[in-house]
Amino acid sequence: METSLVLQNLLSPPVLFFFLGVLAVLLGSDLEIPSPLPKLFSLYLLLAIGFKGGVELAHSGLGGQVLPTILAAVAMSLVVPLYSFLLLRTRLDLFNAAAIAATYGSISAVTFITAQSFLGVVGLPFDGFMVAALALMESPAIIIGLLLVKLAGPQKRPDSGAMGWGSVLREAFLNSSVFLLVGSLVIGVLVASFSSQGVEKMLPFTDKLFYGALSFFLLDMGIVAAQRLGDLRRAGPLLIAFAVLMPVLNALIGVTIARGLGLNQGDALLFMVLCASASYIAVPAAMRMTVPEANPSLYISTSLGVTFPFNIIVGIPIYMLLVKQLIPAG
Repeated sequence: METSLVLQNLLSPPVLFFFLGVLAVLLGSDLEIPSPLPKLFSLYLLLAIGFKGGVELAHSGLGGQVLPTILAAVAMSLVVPLYSFLLLRTRLDLFNAAAIAATYGSISAVTFITAQSFLGVVGLPFDGFMVAALALMESPAIIIGLLLVKLAGPQKRPDSGAMGWGSVLREAFLNSSVFLLVGSLVIGVLVASFSSQGVEKMLPFTDKLFYGALSFFLLDMGIVAAQRLGDLRRAGPLLIAFAVLMPVLNALIGVTIARGLGLNQGDALLFMVLCASASYIAVPAAMRMTVPEANPSLYISTSLGVTFPFNIIVGIPIYMLLVKQLIPAG
């Protein structure tokens, strides 16, 4: 079972294209994805998953397990940065500890999408309302990270400029990935509620193209992750260990919560992945703007260079094994 799950994940086209990107850098190939294209595919993936999640949310409503699951996901995005910060603060300065803690309190949409693809391969159903949890987990971690800096740090930060709470909240809730994901989710709910034909017309775009777009995007992520390997030397063994062990710890907490909520195996895996992933786009962008004292090579290299490949290569199959052991089938 263990070997089968790992092989099914490793031999899926998106993960293989991730390896191809890594291999291109390691072998010195001149393979390069023109800069506008990865951004375009990232936006497409967010639009497609948001729209499909909105359609499913319209069908399921907020009853049953939906609202408790969403609230539990938001609670994790608030709590994870706090205990991550306390752990990191024993070895790092305030600013780097807060930036890395916020990064690990947030989520990786591409890791979540990869987990959905994995569930499709192993044939386990999952509910679309999990996208609502995804959409709501990014912003709280940014706010917690900034609160940690403001409450635990010096009252006057000479390098911080005139960054006020208006700018902080704007970056937390209106950054492009959060805005598009939430907006697509709302559109999916509206279209599914009032126009079934609209859902059918979107299917070729949001469904048929999705797997190929994910493969292309992970090819670029493989290139970028391999290019970040040099930064890991600056991160040091402590942060590398943190980048592997923290996702596992968060996944264990996640599966415990999923069991308590009574989630099915597919939704439990997605909940674990949300808890275990780390942001490498939205939160680093926000931290770079609002906490310039933090070293970007630390929080970007750990999340993108270690946690992201760990999760999509071996993490997801490991989490699936935990799900099968702890969550009843049915």
